[in-house]
Amino acid sequence: MRLPDTAHTATPWRIHEFTSDFTLEDVWALPTPGGPDDLPRLVRQFTSDDDAELSELVISTLFAIRWKLGALLGLDKPGNGLGERVTSLRERLPDDLRDGPRGPDLQVVPFHSVYQTDTEWTAELANRTVHALMHIGWVPDGAGRYRGQMAALVKPNGALGEAYMAGIKPIRRTLVYPSLIRSIGRNWPRYT
Repeated sequence: MRLPDTAHTATPWRIHEFTSDFTLEDVWALPTPGGPDDLPRLVRQFTSDDDAELSELVISTLFAIRWKLGALLGLDKPGNGLGERVTSLRERLPDDLRDGPRGPDLQVVPFHSVYQTDTEWTAELANRTVHALMHIGWVPDGAGRYRGQMAALVKPNGALGEAYMAGIKPIRRTLVYPSLIRSIGRNWPRYT
């Protein structure tokens, strides 16, 4: 379920301290009921090399198209990524986060972990079009349990990045995120 932006902006996440130049694109509730200490379980699911979460036809097809388009247009060349076109968000972290756990990188898609706390995990991706952050928070669900919450923050790279983000927004919101979130919920029980 898509959430209002305030579900992310009104929560005192650490990410707010160093991302004022990023735009919040989306916030989604994740169907991952659990206890107060289950964020590491959710991070394991996101970073697993088991691509079951991406196995739905819609998701796998869209990602295949994206990688082909990226190769054709040179969107993902090494010079366009982290440490090349943009510096990693890790360079902005306060000392306590930089010295704390980083968390694992994703295996199926090219996001790199930035930091992990008891309630937050952030990973980043950069290419020719955008510097993107995936923020996963662990929040009370209002019914005595907890669940995951995913936010996407972006910093488009010029006119190409703005056009790319505008072009994929309807696809992202109607196909990609809903399919991915259903898959996360279906596979959640496996990550105990």
